[in-house]
Amino acid sequence: MKRLISLRINGTQCEDAVPDNLLLIDYLREIKHLTGAKKGCDGGECGACTVLVDGQPRPACITLTAACRDRDIETIEGQASNGRLSALQRSFHENLGAQCGFCTPGMIMAAEGLLRRSPNPDDKEIRSALGGNLCRCTGYVKIIHSVRAAAGTGE
Repeated sequence: MKRLISLRINGTQCEDAVPDNLLLIDYLREIKHLTGAKKGCDGGECGACTVLVDGQPRPACITLTAACRDRDIETIEGQASNGRLSALQRSFHENLGAQCGFCTPGMIMAAEGLLRRSPNPDDKEIRSALGGNLCRCTGYVKIIHSVRAAAGTGE
């Protein structure tokens, strides 16, 4: 069965008929062609698909699209503004917070959620906020440094 849902994606109002069982990751990637959120584990364990739902990080691979009715969804594609990287995107680039890049969109979205509620987090808060995001390349040191460097920039 399909239902008509209305939601906002990166500030743009959207309305689509979606099956009741359609996962948010599939809606974003296959219907909206927003491929920044990655399909990793398909079980909410790796964080590669992390997006913000009403400002809170959420794994899109275990979130039903229908449950996002009338909500604000933010993806990595919505973080840049007028062709300029966000503070977190720029910091991950400048501080080598990404290696292969697969986990980077989810890391940035989880960190964005953190910085909105705690603009100047300590390392413990950063580690906790990123606890649901796995990286197989970096060992996390440069990722944590990237988040710390972006904190407090006001961008």
